Amino acid sequence: MATTAISPAAITMKPNVFSICSKETKYEVLKCLRLPMYSVSTIVFPVMFYVLFGLIMGRQNIGNISATTYLIAAYGTFGVMGASLFGTAATLASERGFGWLEVKKATPMPPFAYFLAKVVMSMIFSATDVVLLLILGTAFGGVHLPGLVVAKLLLTLVAGSLPFCAMGLAIGYFAGPTSAPAFINVFYLPMSFCSGLWIPLMFLPKFIQKIAFLLPPFHLSQLALGLVGGGQVGSVRLHWEALIGFAMICLGIALAGHQRDQKVNG
Repeated sequence: MATTAISPAAITMKPNVFSICSKETKYEVLKCLRLPMYSVSTIVFPVMFYVLFGLIMGRQNIGNISATTYLIAAYGTFGVMGASLFGTAATLASERGFGWLEVKKATPMPPFAYFLAKVVMSMIFSATDVVLLLILGTAFGGVHLPGLVVAKLLLTLVAGSLPFCAMGLAIGYFAGPTSAPAFINVFYLPMSFCSGLWIPLMFLPKFIQKIAFLLPPFHLSQLALGLVGGGQVGSVRLHWEALIGFAMICLGIALAGHQRDQKVNG
């Protein structure tokens, strides 16, 4: 019987980690583009709200800036939050529940590539949300922001997606494949409202304004508002520290869920 010789070079050859991560990210993006429940909702809803409440109804000022400028920061945060939570939590819960994650573990792919792909995909959709809002505001809403401010705003909001990706991983490890979207909305919608993303915080009741300081969307929106000239409550350092602390807590919860799965699947 004929045998196939395997060269020592083939045995010792290490996988190209960058290539693996790139391909995993590529297919993660393509997968989410083909899921209208994700691609449409995470991109269309923030844009739709901005068109309705910013371009059509929002011709007044909010504080010392126009509503169209203010709402780019607010709905930009809303879009980033949705893209990150649904992009990580819903897909992770689904792939855990239907056994696809176990199949992934059986391949030579480094485990971190799986999670990195979800984070990068979420950041791509987050950036798309922000760019679309900026285009609409500039073209139809009379928004005039310097190029440097636009770049800083985009980078801040995309970087601010990372804590929500961490939150998504934490939810994904404890939610079921069919219950994950409802589970996400339990956090996503109340946090958005109480952080002043739908209605400016100054118009909300005092007790909600106090709650907002405990919520990560509030801190990210304040960073964004500070960049576009809307002023911010608290220092830049305080807001970043709050976001980083929140991300660390969520990563700890996600790690606990991962370790639990490892024990169960043995």
